[in-house]
Amino acid sequence: MKVASAAYPMDFLESWEAYEEKLTRWVSEAAGAGADLLVFPEYGAMELATLAGREAALDLEASLRAVSDRIPDADALHARLAQEFGVHILAASAPVFDPEIGDRPVNRARFFAPNGDMGHQDKQIMTRFEREDWGVVGGGPLQLFETELGVIGILICYDSEFPLLGRAMADADLILVPSCTEAMTGYSRVRIGTMARSLENQCVTIMSSTVGSCDWSEAVDENTGVGGVFGPPDTGFPPTGVIAEGTLNQPGWTYAEVDLKRIAHVRADGVVLNRRHWDDQIGRDGIAATRKLG
Repeated sequence: MKVASAAYPMDFLESWEAYEEKLTRWVSEAAGAGADLLVFPEYGAMELATLAGREAALDLEASLRAVSDRIPDADALHARLAQEFGVHILAASAPVFDPEIGDRPVNRARFFAPNGDMGHQDKQIMTRFEREDWGVVGGGPLQLFETELGVIGILICYDSEFPLLGRAMADADLILVPSCTEAMTGYSRVRIGTMARSLENQCVTIMSSTVGSCDWSEAVDENTGVGGVFGPPDTGFPPTGVIAEGTLNQPGWTYAEVDLKRIAHVRADGVVLNRRHWDDQIGRDGIAATRKLG
C-alpha cells in the first residue's frame, strides 16, 4: 500500500466552502499520487473555529465549542471524500463535546473507510496545556481497527510517548500518530516516541504534523513539524528506521510504500524480536538498587 502523511497548515477560513475546497484539494492530491491511507494531524480541525469569526477563534473556550459544532458537517465531508476517492482517511483531530463522556470536550480523531464505515479514537493522556488551560479530558479507551489495509491503531500526539499505550497496540500493523507541537522540542518528543513504538512493536508508524503560524488562535498559534513514516531498524527496513520524511515546516504530503509482509517477517525472524520479548520484563520490579561508591 501507499501511505500519505500530512504536514498541514491551518488557515483562516472565510466560508465553509473554502474549507470544503481545501480538504478536497488535499485528498485529491494524495489520492492522485496513489495513496491508499491519508493521515491528517492532531488539532488540524481548529481552523474550523475561524468560521465563527476571529474573536471566537482567539477565545480558548469559544474555539472549542465552535469547532465541536462543525464536526458533524466535517465528518460528512470526510466520509464523502473517502468514498469518492477510494481511500482511508484519518481526519485531523478535533475537540468534541460528547455527552456520553461528560461536560468537557475530548480530543477525537475520526477514521473513515472508503466503504462508508467510520470509527474514532480519543486521546488518552492530556498535555499540561490541554488539562490546565483548555479543560480537554481523556475520552474512550484505545481500540484497533481491522481494515483492508491491515490492523490500524491510533495514538494521538502525547499518547505516543507512553510505552504501555503503545504496547496496547501490539497487534497493529500500522500505528497512526497525528501530532500538533508548538516547538522543535515537542516535535522531537513525539517523533522519538513514534519511532520507539515502531521499535518495540516491530510495526510501521505514521506521524503527521500541523505546521505554520496561526495568529487567530491562542491554542495553535505556532506549529513545528513534518510528516514521517517509520519502521523498526531491522530486516527489510531502513537501518535508520526512517522510511520517509518530509522537510521541516514545509506544507504538503510525505509518501511511503508499506508492505505488510515485511512487518510479518521482521516479527517472525528479525535480528531482534522486541515484540515477542516484551514479556521478559514481567516479574522484574524495574527498580535499580542504589549502591554507594567512594
